[in-house]
Amino acid sequence: MTRMQERSGDELPEPGPAVAGSPSGRLGGPNAPRGRWAWIGAGASVLLFVISAVVLWRILSEVKLADVRAAFARTELENLAIALAFVTLSYTLLTAYDALALRQLKLRIPFRTTALGSFTSYAISFTLGFPLVTAATVRYWIYAPLGVSPGKVASLTTIAGLTFLLGMGTVVGLGLIWQAPAISDINHLAVNANRLIGAAVLAVIAGYLVWVGAKRRAVRVQRWRLELPSFRVSLAQIVLGAAEVCCASAVLYVLLPPGYGVEFQTLAAIYAFACILGIVSHAPGGLGVFESTMLLAFWRLPYGGMIGALLLFRICYYLIPFVLALALLGAMEIVRRVKAFRADEGEDEDDDEVEVGSG
Repeated sequence: MTRMQERSGDELPEPGPAVAGSPSGRLGGPNAPRGRWAWIGAGASVLLFVISAVVLWRILSEVKLADVRAAFARTELENLAIALAFVTLSYTLLTAYDALALRQLKLRIPFRTTALGSFTSYAISFTLGFPLVTAATVRYWIYAPLGVSPGKVASLTTIAGLTFLLGMGTVVGLGLIWQAPAISDINHLAVNANRLIGAAVLAVIAGYLVWVGAKRRAVRVQRWRLELPSFRVSLAQIVLGAAEVCCASAVLYVLLPPGYGVEFQTLAAIYAFACILGIVSHAPGGLGVFESTMLLAFWRLPYGGMIGALLLFRICYYLIPFVLALALLGAMEIVRRVKAFRADEGEDEDDDEVEVGSG
């Protein structure tokens, strides 16, 4: 192994990202280690999803369809336009996740390809779930023609996911400290207890910064090795991740019915926590888990209006980008097929000319 390969986090032979329907169902392919107690994580995910589904069903049983329709009717076009603007800004910042990861990996990729890979991978993984698998698969399909190896795609997906988690953790920690009284009304914990939890979350993030700042750190899984971002890059990840989470939560915030009196900082912290639970559950798009968490958190608000806002949020932040991503990938595949067909025709014509000349 050369020094350049060792520092880049890529080595041979490399484990490739698992594709949908692969035997492993995760990064690393069928030969990736499953661990003796791997079933515990899978069981916990299923249990979390089942509990969330039961809670959501009980809440929905108390909701009147007329209240949901009224919530849709009360949503003004101006608020819908603002929500879509925040969706655009959020996905733009997600593109910066990939750009930052590519810079860390010392890969030079055209920005339009980075934007396409980022948008489509997030839009599809947010909707289908299992982001380490779905996002890596989409990225590999886009970046492979440029010579990006499976190991690099795995590293890219991991670094982008780390940015996401650092941003989520920062928003949750700051929210628990900043909005401790308001969150205490939601989770029924003491104000100081919430502040202590928030401080602990931020302390973990600060400890991570100190850890990666002390010297170069790397993680290794069998033959795959990833050099973790430096202190400066990790700090940029925190700022970028927190900004993106705030933009995403702002989509839901502007869709809430007027007069609910929810402060944005409180909503952002609860939103980040609900997203983390949705990811842990492995439910497609956190469906059910995210909604039940938000509804339980804001139990004092009318369920009809809250459900209407959550449905609109699903449409704006998940469904519309998902449809656009599928359309873009479909168009990209058509272009590839056409180019390949023309290239084959050109080769056939060259072969015919050679045969005529030799005759």
